[in-house]
Amino acid sequence: MRLIIMGPPGAGKGTQAKQIVKALDIPHISTGDIFRKNIEDKTELGKKVKSYLDGGKLVPDELTIDLVMDRLDQEDCKDGFLLDGFPRTIHQAEALEEGLKDRGKSLDRVLNIEVDPSILVERLSGRRVCTHCGASYHVTGNPPKEEGICDDCQAPLIQRQDDTEKTVLDRIGVYESQTAPLIDFYNGRDLLFTVDGSLPITKISEVLINELKK
Repeated sequence: MRLIIMGPPGAGKGTQAKQIVKALDIPHISTGDIFRKNIEDKTELGKKVKSYLDGGKLVPDELTIDLVMDRLDQEDCKDGFLLDGFPRTIHQAEALEEGLKDRGKSLDRVLNIEVDPSILVERLSGRRVCTHCGASYHVTGNPPKEEGICDDCQAPLIQRQDDTEKTVLDRIGVYESQTAPLIDFYNGRDLLFTVDGSLPITKISEVLINELKK
């Protein structure tokens, strides 16, 4: 199956993506992973990406699209894939649609995890991360045994800069202005399936996988 997973920051896309690719035996593809792999392999596209990132600039749409289509042409994607973090804009969505059409393919489903912004703010602003081992906690949902200290390695826990309430609200605002229009785009193509992201994690996985196996 050829799939996209969407949702605002903190919706749990990464967690659900792991369950879906395991259930369907397809690769999980994110633009960040594609960028890193091409840079490591010193491909021509990777050299271009590195020049933008080294200069503190955003990677242009056309280069991102080329990288994604190059990745989707690889052997492990022949039976399907799950795209995570792409497309982010209508322009990217149209380019993906056209690229797949040129290859005689099309998307099967777009999975949308919908969560109320107030829940996202509570989720992300309450997150605490270990400075040593990277273990993740939550002040109410998954607190450490001793406040501010990691259970595993006893190192201090911190709130990441991008998890403050203001930053979280900014990130949600960017998502809603840039990416949320994709909901209408894919709904109009009868590809969208939306799940309530406030449900328990295991229940969301069950709903999504059951929908895909219909």
